[in-house]
Amino acid sequence: MKIGFISFAHMHAYAYADIVTRHSEAELAAVWDADSERGRAVSEQYGAPYFEELSDMLKTDLDAVIVCSENANHKEHVLQAAAHKKHILCEKPIATEIADAKEMIQVCDDHGVSLQIAYPVRFIPAIREAKNLIQAGKVGDVIAVNATNHGQMPGGWFVEKDLSGGGSATDHIVHLMDVLRWMFNDEAKRVHAEFDTRFYNIDVEDCGSVMLEMDSGMIVSIDPSWSRPKTYPTWGNVTMKFIGTEGTLYVDAFKQHSLYYNDKDSNIAEQPWADDMNEQLVNDFINCVQTGRKPFITGEDGLRTLEVVKGAYASDRTKQSVEIHRS
Repeated sequence: MKIGFISFAHMHAYAYADIVTRHSEAELAAVWDADSERGRAVSEQYGAPYFEELSDMLKTDLDAVIVCSENANHKEHVLQAAAHKKHILCEKPIATEIADAKEMIQVCDDHGVSLQIAYPVRFIPAIREAKNLIQAGKVGDVIAVNATNHGQMPGGWFVEKDLSGGGSATDHIVHLMDVLRWMFNDEAKRVHAEFDTRFYNIDVEDCGSVMLEMDSGMIVSIDPSWSRPKTYPTWGNVTMKFIGTEGTLYVDAFKQHSLYYNDKDSNIAEQPWADDMNEQLVNDFINCVQTGRKPFITGEDGLRTLEVVKGAYASDRTKQSVEIHRS
């Protein structure tokens, strides 16, 4: 199975590329990047040809592409790939605007290609076990969830609103919302959010608080921030506390790690020993293309989480609770 990469703007692209090169039934066959210097460096690193023009790469016999461009460019790249009948794994969020996400989904459907969104948190063993316990009724009916997705401030195009669509709220809310929708088969009904920029001198938010009411009546709080310091031993965290009528379940998604105290480089780093969520994501995408089955994480999943993000921004602007309008 031949896979091409559309941009290495997002840092996750390198992890995905490593996984593809290790896969026994896949090949990193082509690279395109708007940044030609970065694209040529990646081409040399992975031994895959670099294409100056994206259209030229898409005309080759690739089976699929992985899109890791800036958020605002996802639509353009997904539409081009779909028109050339390439199956697509698109980095999150699906897009920066709801109308763009809907068009991406429709075009992929029209051309008969898979559109899978990169939400690897679903594959974390602790998250999957939490879902199993909740569905088995171990904590009774879940009435509330307190969740965090804290990270380091990534800089670069992530803090340029025209390219990113927003700051930490855009970056982090979607992961938690995807997990909640998957766990409970529930949708967000109403959101109240407040955002601010308190940690860095940047033009987008780096912290905030989000309160959600789900269709089921379950209440969810989310802290999506870029509040982890540069010295933090990893990029961030995902935690979820499920409050049920018969018990409470707490999940620290990245707790399975060893701490490496590295005097040589003067740092401390987490070294995970749990199953690699990114590897599970890419392997699932490859299997999806090979078998022709429906993607585990669909374009619609991406759309639903984006609707929550846009509702949260509307709430922050108006200082009022906002109904989530599902397309």
